[in-house]
Amino acid sequence: MTVPVAASSRSGWFSLISSTLTAVVVGFASTILVIMEAARAVGATPSQQASWAAALCIGMAITTFILSWRYRMPIITAWSTPGAVLIATGATGVTYSNALGAFVVAGVLMVVAGLIKPLEKAIEKIPAPIAAAMLAGVLLRYTLGVPGAAMAMPLFVLPLIVAFFALRMSWPLFAVPVIVVLGVAMAALGGGFAESCCSFGLTALQWTTPTFDIQTMLSIGVPLFLVTMASQNLPGFAVLRASGYQPPVQPSLLVTGLGSALMAPFGSHAINLAAITASIVTGPDCHPDPAKRWLVAWPYLVLYGLIGLMAASFVEILGALPKELITAIAGLALFSPLMGGVTAMMREPRDIESALVCFLVTASGLTIAGVGSAFWGLVAGLVLFGVRHLKEMRRG
Repeated sequence: MTVPVAASSRSGWFSLISSTLTAVVVGFASTILVIMEAARAVGATPSQQASWAAALCIGMAITTFILSWRYRMPIITAWSTPGAVLIATGATGVTYSNALGAFVVAGVLMVVAGLIKPLEKAIEKIPAPIAAAMLAGVLLRYTLGVPGAAMAMPLFVLPLIVAFFALRMSWPLFAVPVIVVLGVAMAALGGGFAESCCSFGLTALQWTTPTFDIQTMLSIGVPLFLVTMASQNLPGFAVLRASGYQPPVQPSLLVTGLGSALMAPFGSHAINLAAITASIVTGPDCHPDPAKRWLVAWPYLVLYGLIGLMAASFVEILGALPKELITAIAGLALFSPLMGGVTAMMREPRDIESALVCFLVTASGLTIAGVGSAFWGLVAGLVLFGVRHLKEMRRG
C-alpha cells in the first residue's frame, strides 16, 4: 500500500518536531541550574543571569540554523556544560566583567583553532585520557555536593535521588528533566518559594563591557576553551560521523567560536557542538531520510528562540529554589558525564598514572599565581604523559 505524499510529509515533520522538542527539553532542563550556579559564582546580578541564559539560547538557535542550513545536515549546537562547571567551581574572586573577558578569549581561541590547521590538529591530539581526567576532576567537585545536600534537606533531596536512579534504569534520557520538574514541584508544595515569586515577561539582553585580566584568562579562558573543545566539540563531531555525516570541522569551529565571542558580553560563556542532544536528532527516529534531518534547524530555532525570550522567568523560578536543592539537582545532572569521564580516563592502562595526576590536581581546587586548578591539572597530566612516552620512545 502506498503512503500518500502529503501524509508522509506530515509524518516526517511530526517526527522532526517531536525529536527536536525532546532534544530541547533534555538540553535545557538537564543543566540550566549549572549555568545559573556559574553565573552566581562570578557575581552576576539576577538580570545578568537572565541575560546569560537568554544569550546562550539565542546563540545556540542561530548557530544551529546557520550550520544546518548551510551544510544540509543536523549540526546541533549547545552550551558548554563542563565549561559552566569549571566556572562555578574555579571562579573564586573573579569579577563578572573579567569572566566575560575570559569568555571572549575562549571564543577567539576556538576561531583561531578553526583558522590554523596545525592548532586544530594539536587540540585533537590532546591525549583522550588526559582530557577526560580534567573533565572528571572538574565535575567531581560539583557532584560531591549531593551527599551534603541530602543531609541538609533529606525530605526533599532523598526522593529526588531515588527517582533519578530509578529513571536511569528504564528511561535514562528523561532522568534529569523529570527530577528538575519534581524538584520545582516539591519546593512549590513545600513552601520553598517566596510569595513574590514569580513574574513572567520578555527577557532583554544586557550588555556588560568585558575586561581582560591575565590571571582570569589563564585560569578560566584557556581551560574553558580546552574543556569545550575536548569534551563537547570532538564528541559532537563523532556523533555526526557515527550517523553517516561528514561534519565540516573548520566552519563549525569558526561559527561556534565567533558566536561565543559575540554573545559573551551578554553573558554567554561558550557555544559548541552538541553530543548527547545531537544523537536525538541525527538518527532515523528523527526522519527516515538522512538528507532531510537538517530541517530540525527550523523547530530548534523557534523553540530555543522562545526559551531565550522567556529566560528571565525560568531563571527566577529556578533561582528561587533552596540552595541545597539546586546543588542536589545540578550534581545529579552531572553524574552521567562524570561516570563517562572516569571511565575514559582509565581506559588505557599505561596512561592511568598521568590521567590520575591530572584528575587529582584538577579536583583539588588549588590556585597558583591566581590560575585555577583545571589549568594546572592539564599541565601536570600532559608533562607526566609526555615524559613517560618520551622514555618509552627512547627505549624502543
